[in-house]
Amino acid sequence: MIEAKSLVKKFEDYPALNGLTTTIEPGWIYGLVGTNGSGKSTFMRTIAGVYQPDEGSLQIQGADVFENIHVKDKVLFVPDDMFFLPQSTLADMAALYQGIYSGWSQDKYQELVKRFPISDKKKINTFSKGMKRQAAIILAIAAQPDYLLLDEAFDGLDPVIRVAVRKLIADEVASRGMSVLIASHNLRELEDFCDHIGILHQGKLLLERELDDLKGEFCKVQAAFKPMVDIDTLKEKLEILSIEMNGSIVNLIVRGSREEVLEKINHFNPLIADSMPLSLEEVFIYEMEAVGYDYNNIIF
Repeated sequence: MIEAKSLVKKFEDYPALNGLTTTIEPGWIYGLVGTNGSGKSTFMRTIAGVYQPDEGSLQIQGADVFENIHVKDKVLFVPDDMFFLPQSTLADMAALYQGIYSGWSQDKYQELVKRFPISDKKKINTFSKGMKRQAAIILAIAAQPDYLLLDEAFDGLDPVIRVAVRKLIADEVASRGMSVLIASHNLRELEDFCDHIGILHQGKLLLERELDDLKGEFCKVQAAFKPMVDIDTLKEKLEILSIEMNGSIVNLIVRGSREEVLEKINHFNPLIADSMPLSLEEVFIYEMEAVGYDYNNIIF
């Protein structure tokens, strides 16, 4: 179990993590999403023992991680900016990992090298970005960690390899109870893969839920009224995050389950009313807007 309590990590005077508290249980696939600079990579590096907390605590299985080689042996971090030894081949890196991680499985390594379309005899600096990502995943899985931390895990992978990597990770979770923490900006991909989601902003978790529960807390509603309902009265009954009107049609984004929202809307006698759940990307956008992160003011 990964447990952070009131975790603070500062760089000079800037708190990259600012009182973060969370628990990640064994066997979870936990997706971590957030704006740029929200603290995702800092949190992962702190879990991996790269950074020492300035305040609070970060423990794995009840033990501090920083400078604890016994705990670090169970954790493997694949950063977005992957590192390989200069002029090394995948086989060279495998030999290095074998000497570091006590759980290393040479049989698993050989199996993965056969499954992925890359050679472990060629120098990694000749690989494309996607091939380097495959190499990093092969090494990570062969090390057999209890806790796998992936920063932009699928970046650069083609669609076929993405599916293969997701299945590979899911099989490890199912067979060994491995915990996985994935930070990504590709919310659609996390939505298909993760069972828990945390939204990070300014070094703190805004919320975290099981994915199905989180998506069930919001819904999109389209309703038609004749005569038009009084919007102020509607706002008194519903926690409306967004509203658009087009004639007699009202489109709403509402906090609440589909059943309770429709029940309240039906009190206003709509001609029609229907709802659907929000995607993870939509949930993220509306939660960010709720804390003042206005996408309309961003210039691209």
